[in-house]
Amino acid sequence: MHKLFYIFLLTGMITASCNDASDSGPANSKDTTRIQGVKLPEKQNFQSTIDSMQTDMYVLKNKNGMTAVFTNYGGRITSLFVPAKNREMTDVIVGFDNVQDYVNATEPYFGATIGRYGNRIAKGKFTLDGKQYTLAINNAPNHLHGGTKGFQYVVWNATQLNDSTLELRYTSPDGEEGYPGKLDVKVTYGLTADNGLTMDYEATTDKKTVVNLTNHAFFNLNGEGSGTINDHMLMINAEQYTPVDSTLIPTGKMEPVAGTPFDFREPATIGSRLDTNANDQLKYGKGYDHNFVLANAPSQELRHAATITGDKTGIRMEIFTQGPGLQFYGGNFMQSMNTFKGGVNDDFRTAFCLETQHFPDSPNQPNFPGTVLNAGETYKTRSVYKFSVQQ
Repeated sequence: MHKLFYIFLLTGMITASCNDASDSGPANSKDTTRIQGVKLPEKQNFQSTIDSMQTDMYVLKNKNGMTAVFTNYGGRITSLFVPAKNREMTDVIVGFDNVQDYVNATEPYFGATIGRYGNRIAKGKFTLDGKQYTLAINNAPNHLHGGTKGFQYVVWNATQLNDSTLELRYTSPDGEEGYPGKLDVKVTYGLTADNGLTMDYEATTDKKTVVNLTNHAFFNLNGEGSGTINDHMLMINAEQYTPVDSTLIPTGKMEPVAGTPFDFREPATIGSRLDTNANDQLKYGKGYDHNFVLANAPSQELRHAATITGDKTGIRMEIFTQGPGLQFYGGNFMQSMNTFKGGVNDDFRTAFCLETQHFPDSPNQPNFPGTVLNAGETYKTRSVYKFSVQQ
Protein backbone atom coordinates (compact mmCIF):
# COMPACT_ATOMS: atom_id res chain seq x y z
CA MET A 1 0.00 0.00 0.00
CA HIS A 2 1.22 3.49 -0.84
CA LYS A 3 2.72 5.00 2.32
CA LEU A 4 0.89 8.33 2.00
CA PHE A 5 -2.47 6.60 1.53
CA TYR A 6 -1.78 4.39 4.58
CA ILE A 7 -1.18 7.49 6.65
CA PHE A 8 -4.43 8.97 5.31
CA LEU A 9 -6.43 5.92 6.39
CA LEU A 10 -4.73 5.56 9.76
CA THR A 11 -5.33 9.21 10.57
CA GLY A 12 -8.98 8.81 9.58
CA MET A 13 -9.47 5.83 11.90
CA ILE A 14 -8.10 7.54 14.99
CA THR A 15 -9.39 11.08 14.49
CA ALA A 16 -13.09 11.87 14.93
CA SER A 17 -14.76 14.93 13.57
CA CYS A 18 -16.31 17.20 16.18
CA ASN A 19 -19.49 18.16 14.34
CA ASP A 20 -22.85 16.39 14.30
CA ALA A 21 -22.98 15.51 10.60
CA SER A 22 -19.63 13.71 10.52
CA ASP A 23 -19.32 12.13 13.91
CA SER A 24 -16.61 9.65 13.10
CA GLY A 25 -15.49 10.25 9.54
CA PRO A 26 -11.76 10.02 8.80
CA ALA A 27 -9.79 13.22 9.04
CA ASN A 28 -6.80 13.86 6.79
CA SER A 29 -3.85 16.06 7.58
CA LYS A 30 -3.11 16.25 3.85
CA ASP A 31 -5.51 17.71 1.29
CA THR A 32 -4.78 15.18 -1.44
CA THR A 33 -3.60 11.63 -1.86
CA ARG A 34 -3.16 9.20 -4.70
CA ILE A 35 -4.11 5.62 -5.37
CA GLN A 36 -2.07 3.78 -7.96
CA GLY A 37 -1.27 7.12 -9.59
CA VAL A 38 -4.89 8.37 -9.54
CA LYS A 39 -5.40 11.68 -7.77
CA LEU A 40 -8.26 11.85 -5.29
CA PRO A 41 -10.25 15.04 -4.66
CA GLU A 42 -9.04 17.46 -2.03
CA LYS A 43 -10.84 16.71 1.21
CA GLN A 44 -11.08 20.38 2.12
CA ASN A 45 -13.17 21.02 -0.99
CA PHE A 46 -15.96 18.92 0.53
CA GLN A 47 -15.80 20.56 3.95
CA SER A 48 -18.51 23.17 4.24
CA THR A 49 -21.56 24.06 6.30
CA ILE A 50 -25.00 23.53 4.76
CA ASP A 51 -28.21 23.93 6.78
CA SER A 52 -26.03 24.28 9.90
CA MET A 53 -24.56 20.83 9.25
CA GLN A 54 -20.96 19.98 8.37
CA THR A 55 -20.24 18.31 5.05
CA ASP A 56 -17.17 16.17 4.46
CA MET A 57 -15.50 13.62 2.20
CA TYR A 58 -15.07 9.90 2.94
CA VAL A 59 -12.79 7.41 1.17
CA LEU A 60 -13.49 3.66 1.10
CA LYS A 61 -10.95 1.14 -0.16
CA ASN A 62 -10.70 -2.63 -0.48
CA LYS A 63 -7.61 -4.84 -0.58
CA ASN A 64 -7.52 -4.72 -4.40
CA GLY A 65 -7.19 -0.96 -4.54
CA MET A 66 -10.80 -0.38 -5.59
CA THR A 67 -11.66 3.01 -4.09
CA ALA A 68 -14.92 4.88 -3.60
CA VAL A 69 -15.27 8.54 -2.62
CA PHE A 70 -18.44 9.79 -0.92
CA THR A 71 -19.76 13.00 0.54
CA ASN A 72 -22.46 13.18 3.18
CA TYR A 73 -24.08 16.04 1.24
CA GLY A 74 -26.87 14.12 -0.43
CA GLY A 75 -25.30 10.81 0.53
CA ARG A 76 -23.44 10.92 -2.78
CA ILE A 77 -20.87 8.71 -4.41
CA THR A 78 -18.55 11.12 -6.20
CA SER A 79 -15.89 8.76 -7.58
CA LEU A 80 -15.43 5.01 -7.98
CA PHE A 81 -12.01 3.80 -9.14
CA VAL A 82 -11.98 0.26 -10.55
CA PRO A 83 -9.32 -1.58 -12.58
CA ALA A 84 -9.67 -1.65 -16.37
CA LYS A 85 -8.21 -4.20 -18.80
CA ASN A 86 -5.01 -2.14 -19.03
CA ARG A 87 -4.73 -2.45 -15.21
CA GLU A 88 -5.12 1.29 -14.83
CA MET A 89 -7.63 2.52 -12.26
CA THR A 90 -10.60 4.14 -13.97
CA ASP A 91 -13.16 6.43 -12.36
CA VAL A 92 -16.52 5.14 -13.59
CA ILE A 93 -18.66 7.76 -11.80
CA VAL A 94 -19.29 11.18 -13.31
CA GLY A 95 -19.49 13.99 -10.79
CA PHE A 96 -17.65 16.87 -9.16
CA ASP A 97 -14.56 17.28 -7.00
CA ASN A 98 -16.12 19.75 -4.55
CA VAL A 99 -19.36 20.14 -2.63
CA GLN A 100 -20.24 23.56 -4.03
CA ASP A 101 -20.57 22.23 -7.56
CA TYR A 102 -23.08 19.67 -6.28
CA VAL A 103 -25.01 22.47 -4.58
CA ASN A 104 -25.08 24.55 -7.79
CA ALA A 105 -25.56 21.77 -10.36
CA THR A 106 -28.52 22.00 -12.72
CA GLU A 107 -28.84 18.20 -12.32
CA PRO A 108 -29.53 17.59 -8.60
CA TYR A 109 -29.21 13.81 -8.56
CA PHE A 110 -25.58 13.07 -9.49
CA GLY A 111 -24.53 10.13 -7.29
CA ALA A 112 -27.16 10.88 -4.64
CA THR A 113 -29.09 8.70 -2.21
CA ILE A 114 -32.72 9.18 -3.25
CA GLY A 115 -35.81 9.31 -1.03
CA ARG A 116 -38.33 9.24 0.36
CA TYR A 117 -39.61 7.91 -2.93
CA GLY A 118 -37.30 7.26 -5.86
CA ASN A 119 -38.85 7.94 -9.26
CA ARG A 120 -42.19 9.56 -10.10
CA ILE A 121 -45.56 9.76 -8.36
CA ALA A 122 -48.40 10.87 -10.62
CA LYS A 123 -49.58 14.43 -10.05
CA GLY A 124 -47.89 14.38 -6.64
CA LYS A 125 -50.77 12.59 -4.95
CA PHE A 126 -51.42 9.25 -3.28
CA THR A 127 -53.94 7.91 -0.76
CA LEU A 128 -53.43 5.86 2.41
CA ASP A 129 -56.35 4.62 4.51
CA GLY A 130 -58.70 7.00 2.72
CA LYS A 131 -56.57 10.09 3.28
CA GLN A 132 -55.01 11.83 0.30
CA TYR A 133 -51.49 13.19 0.61
CA THR A 134 -50.20 15.96 -1.63
CA LEU A 135 -46.53 16.20 -2.61
CA ALA A 136 -44.51 18.84 -4.46
CA ILE A 137 -44.79 18.95 -8.24
CA ASN A 138 -41.10 19.21 -9.15
CA ASN A 139 -41.22 17.36 -12.49
CA ALA A 140 -44.44 18.80 -13.91
CA PRO A 141 -47.04 17.48 -13.77
CA ASN A 142 -45.56 14.91 -11.37
CA HIS A 143 -43.54 14.44 -8.19
CA LEU A 144 -39.99 13.12 -8.65
CA HIS A 145 -37.34 11.65 -6.33
CA GLY A 146 -38.73 12.88 -3.02
CA GLY A 147 -39.63 16.45 -3.95
CA THR A 148 -38.09 19.89 -4.02
CA LYS A 149 -35.82 19.04 -1.10
CA GLY A 150 -35.44 15.31 -1.35
CA PHE A 151 -32.65 13.31 0.26
CA GLN A 152 -30.20 14.54 -2.40
CA TYR A 153 -30.14 17.88 -0.56
CA VAL A 154 -29.84 16.41 2.94
CA VAL A 155 -26.62 16.52 4.95
CA TRP A 156 -26.53 13.00 6.35
CA ASN A 157 -24.98 12.00 9.65
CA ALA A 158 -21.98 9.94 8.53
CA THR A 159 -19.95 7.32 10.38
CA GLN A 160 -17.05 5.56 8.68
CA LEU A 161 -17.22 2.14 10.32
CA ASN A 162 -13.93 0.88 8.85
CA ASP A 163 -11.72 1.30 5.78
CA SER A 164 -14.40 -0.12 3.47
CA THR A 165 -17.75 0.81 5.06
CA LEU A 166 -19.68 4.08 5.42
CA GLU A 167 -22.94 4.43 7.35
CA LEU A 168 -25.32 7.33 6.66
CA ARG A 169 -28.34 8.25 8.79
CA TYR A 170 -31.13 10.76 8.41
CA THR A 171 -34.44 11.34 10.17
CA SER A 172 -37.12 12.76 7.89
CA PRO A 173 -39.77 14.46 10.06
CA ASP A 174 -43.49 13.77 9.77
CA GLY A 175 -44.87 15.83 6.89
CA GLU A 176 -41.54 16.56 5.21
CA GLU A 177 -42.23 17.13 1.50
CA GLY A 178 -45.84 16.07 2.22
CA TYR A 179 -45.06 12.48 3.29
CA PRO A 180 -46.68 11.10 6.45
CA GLY A 181 -44.72 9.70 9.38
CA LYS A 182 -41.33 10.32 10.92
CA LEU A 183 -38.96 8.18 8.86
CA ASP A 184 -35.63 7.03 10.31
CA VAL A 185 -33.31 6.03 7.48
CA LYS A 186 -29.98 4.21 7.52
CA VAL A 187 -27.98 3.59 4.35
CA THR A 188 -24.73 1.62 4.45
CA TYR A 189 -22.30 1.69 1.54
CA GLY A 190 -19.41 -0.75 1.41
CA LEU A 191 -16.70 -2.31 -0.75
CA THR A 192 -16.26 -6.08 -0.80
CA ALA A 193 -13.16 -8.18 -1.33
CA ASP A 194 -14.41 -9.23 -4.77
CA ASN A 195 -14.83 -5.63 -6.00
CA GLY A 196 -18.49 -5.17 -5.15
CA LEU A 197 -20.09 -1.89 -4.14
CA THR A 198 -22.85 -2.76 -1.65
CA MET A 199 -25.88 -0.60 -0.89
CA ASP A 200 -27.96 -1.53 2.16
CA TYR A 201 -31.09 0.49 2.87
CA GLU A 202 -33.16 0.42 6.09
CA ALA A 203 -36.04 2.58 7.29
CA THR A 204 -38.65 2.62 10.05
CA THR A 205 -41.64 4.90 10.56
CA ASP A 206 -44.02 5.89 13.34
CA LYS A 207 -46.94 6.24 10.91
CA LYS A 208 -48.00 4.43 7.74
CA THR A 209 -46.13 5.89 4.78
CA VAL A 210 -44.60 4.97 1.40
CA VAL A 211 -40.88 4.37 0.85
CA ASN A 212 -38.68 3.64 -2.15
CA LEU A 213 -34.95 4.27 -1.60
CA THR A 214 -32.24 4.03 -4.25
CA ASN A 215 -28.96 5.52 -5.41
CA HIS A 216 -28.72 7.72 -8.50
CA ALA A 217 -25.11 7.14 -9.56
CA PHE A 218 -24.32 8.26 -13.11
CA PHE A 219 -21.90 5.75 -14.66
CA ASN A 220 -19.62 5.69 -17.67
CA LEU A 221 -17.62 2.46 -17.62
CA ASN A 222 -15.14 3.89 -20.11
CA GLY A 223 -14.36 6.60 -17.56
CA GLU A 224 -15.60 10.12 -17.07
CA GLY A 225 -15.06 12.25 -20.15
CA SER A 226 -14.73 9.29 -22.50
CA GLY A 227 -17.75 10.18 -24.63
CA THR A 228 -20.99 8.40 -25.46
CA ILE A 229 -22.31 5.44 -23.49
CA ASN A 230 -24.28 4.17 -26.50
CA ASP A 231 -21.62 1.55 -27.32
CA HIS A 232 -21.75 -0.04 -23.86
CA MET A 233 -23.03 -3.61 -24.03
CA LEU A 234 -26.11 -4.06 -21.83
CA MET A 235 -28.06 -7.08 -20.61
CA ILE A 236 -31.15 -6.71 -18.37
CA ASN A 237 -32.70 -9.78 -16.78
CA ALA A 238 -36.31 -8.79 -17.42
CA GLU A 239 -39.11 -10.32 -19.48
CA GLN A 240 -41.32 -7.26 -19.00
CA TYR A 241 -41.16 -3.51 -18.58
CA THR A 242 -43.67 -0.88 -17.48
CA PRO A 243 -44.65 1.40 -20.41
CA VAL A 244 -45.34 5.03 -19.60
CA ASP A 245 -47.51 7.89 -20.77
CA SER A 246 -46.13 11.12 -22.22
CA THR A 247 -45.34 12.41 -18.69
CA LEU A 248 -43.31 9.24 -17.91
CA ILE A 249 -45.90 7.83 -15.49
CA PRO A 250 -46.52 4.07 -15.90
CA THR A 251 -49.81 3.13 -17.53
CA GLY A 252 -50.22 0.34 -14.96
CA LYS A 253 -49.46 -2.41 -17.46
CA MET A 254 -46.48 -4.75 -17.48
CA GLU A 255 -45.77 -5.57 -21.10
CA PRO A 256 -43.35 -8.05 -22.72
CA VAL A 257 -40.00 -6.70 -23.87
CA ALA A 258 -39.95 -9.22 -26.73
CA GLY A 259 -40.04 -7.54 -30.12
CA THR A 260 -39.39 -4.08 -28.67
CA PRO A 261 -36.31 -1.85 -28.22
CA PHE A 262 -36.55 -2.77 -24.51
CA ASP A 263 -35.47 -6.37 -25.05
CA PHE A 264 -32.05 -6.63 -23.41
CA ARG A 265 -32.41 -10.26 -22.38
CA GLU A 266 -29.50 -10.91 -24.72
CA PRO A 267 -26.67 -8.38 -24.60
CA ALA A 268 -26.98 -5.48 -27.03
CA THR A 269 -25.39 -2.06 -27.28
CA ILE A 270 -27.43 0.71 -25.72
CA GLY A 271 -27.64 2.61 -28.98
CA SER A 272 -28.41 -0.29 -31.31
CA ARG A 273 -32.20 0.30 -31.27
CA LEU A 274 -32.29 3.87 -30.07
CA ASP A 275 -34.51 5.41 -32.74
CA THR A 276 -36.76 7.77 -30.83
CA ASN A 277 -38.76 8.56 -33.96
CA ALA A 278 -39.80 4.94 -34.43
CA ASN A 279 -41.08 4.17 -30.93
CA ASP A 280 -43.46 6.25 -28.84
CA GLN A 281 -41.98 4.96 -25.58
CA LEU A 282 -38.51 6.13 -26.59
CA LYS A 283 -40.00 9.40 -27.82
CA TYR A 284 -41.60 10.07 -24.43
CA GLY A 285 -38.31 9.64 -22.56
CA LYS A 286 -36.07 11.05 -25.32
CA GLY A 287 -34.55 7.57 -25.15
CA TYR A 288 -34.46 5.04 -22.33
CA ASP A 289 -35.96 6.22 -19.04
CA HIS A 290 -38.01 3.17 -18.09
CA ASN A 291 -38.56 0.64 -15.35
CA PHE A 292 -37.84 -3.03 -16.02
CA VAL A 293 -39.71 -5.81 -14.20
CA LEU A 294 -36.90 -8.02 -12.93
CA ALA A 295 -37.16 -11.80 -13.17
CA ASN A 296 -37.71 -13.70 -9.89
CA ALA A 297 -38.04 -10.49 -7.86
CA PRO A 298 -38.66 -9.19 -5.30
CA SER A 299 -36.86 -11.76 -3.22
CA GLN A 300 -35.00 -12.14 0.04
CA GLU A 301 -32.15 -13.49 -2.08
CA LEU A 302 -30.01 -11.32 -4.30
CA ARG A 303 -31.01 -11.77 -7.92
CA HIS A 304 -29.05 -10.88 -11.04
CA ALA A 305 -30.62 -7.75 -12.51
CA ALA A 306 -28.23 -6.57 -15.23
CA THR A 307 -24.74 -6.69 -16.69
CA ILE A 308 -23.16 -3.82 -18.60
CA THR A 309 -19.67 -3.57 -20.13
CA GLY A 310 -17.66 -0.58 -21.28
CA ASP A 311 -16.53 -1.02 -24.87
CA LYS A 312 -13.19 0.78 -24.41
CA THR A 313 -12.05 -0.35 -20.97
CA GLY A 314 -13.61 -3.80 -20.75
CA ILE A 315 -14.96 -2.88 -17.29
CA ARG A 316 -17.98 -5.03 -16.55
CA MET A 317 -20.58 -4.11 -13.93
CA GLU A 318 -22.99 -6.78 -12.69
CA ILE A 319 -25.98 -5.67 -10.64
CA PHE A 320 -27.68 -7.86 -8.03
CA THR A 321 -30.69 -6.78 -5.98
CA GLN A 322 -33.53 -7.91 -3.74
CA GLY A 323 -35.86 -5.34 -5.27
CA PRO A 324 -38.47 -5.83 -8.00
CA GLY A 325 -37.42 -3.17 -10.51
CA LEU A 326 -34.54 -1.54 -12.34
CA GLN A 327 -34.84 1.94 -13.81
CA PHE A 328 -32.63 2.34 -16.87
CA TYR A 329 -31.90 5.96 -17.74
CA GLY A 330 -29.67 6.68 -20.72
CA GLY A 331 -28.59 10.24 -19.96
CA ASN A 332 -31.16 11.74 -22.34
CA PHE A 333 -31.59 14.96 -20.35
CA MET A 334 -27.90 15.75 -19.98
CA GLN A 335 -27.44 19.21 -21.53
CA SER A 336 -23.74 20.17 -21.22
CA MET A 337 -24.57 22.65 -18.45
CA ASN A 338 -22.23 21.28 -15.74
CA THR A 339 -18.46 20.74 -15.75
CA PHE A 340 -17.28 17.53 -14.10
CA LYS A 341 -14.16 16.94 -12.01
CA GLY A 342 -12.13 15.92 -15.07
CA GLY A 343 -12.92 19.16 -16.89
CA VAL A 344 -15.52 17.77 -19.33
CA ASN A 345 -19.19 18.74 -19.52
CA ASP A 346 -22.22 16.57 -18.86
CA ASP A 347 -22.86 16.07 -22.55
CA PHE A 348 -25.89 14.23 -23.96
CA ARG A 349 -25.80 10.49 -23.23
CA THR A 350 -22.32 10.44 -21.74
CA ALA A 351 -23.53 8.64 -18.60
CA PHE A 352 -26.24 6.16 -17.66
CA CYS A 353 -28.10 5.16 -14.50
CA LEU A 354 -29.28 1.69 -13.50
CA GLU A 355 -31.30 2.25 -10.33
CA THR A 356 -32.50 -0.73 -8.29
CA GLN A 357 -35.88 0.15 -6.82
CA HIS A 358 -39.63 -0.37 -6.70
CA PHE A 359 -41.69 0.68 -9.69
CA PRO A 360 -42.57 4.32 -10.40
CA ASP A 361 -45.98 5.47 -9.10
CA SER A 362 -46.51 2.26 -7.11
CA PRO A 363 -48.64 4.04 -4.47
CA ASN A 364 -51.24 4.65 -7.20
CA GLN A 365 -50.85 1.36 -9.07
CA PRO A 366 -52.52 -1.60 -7.35
CA ASN A 367 -50.95 -4.15 -9.70
CA PHE A 368 -47.39 -3.12 -8.75
CA PRO A 369 -45.45 -4.49 -5.76
CA GLY A 370 -46.41 -2.42 -2.73
CA THR A 371 -44.30 0.33 -1.21
CA VAL A 372 -46.31 0.92 1.99
CA LEU A 373 -44.34 0.83 5.24
CA ASN A 374 -46.35 0.42 8.44
CA ALA A 375 -45.39 1.60 11.90
CA GLY A 376 -43.43 -1.15 13.63
CA GLU A 377 -42.15 -2.62 10.37
CA THR A 378 -38.66 -2.25 8.86
CA TYR A 379 -38.02 -1.45 5.22
CA LYS A 380 -34.87 -3.31 4.26
CA THR A 381 -33.32 -3.99 0.89
CA ARG A 382 -29.86 -4.65 -0.52
CA SER A 383 -28.18 -4.16 -3.89
CA VAL A 384 -24.66 -4.98 -5.08
CA TYR A 385 -22.80 -3.52 -8.05
CA LYS A 386 -19.91 -5.87 -8.79
CA PHE A 387 -16.98 -4.93 -11.05
CA SER A 388 -14.61 -7.08 -13.09
CA VAL A 389 -12.71 -6.83 -16.36
CA GLN A 390 -13.67 -8.50 -19.63
CA GLN A 391 -10.39 -9.45 -21.24
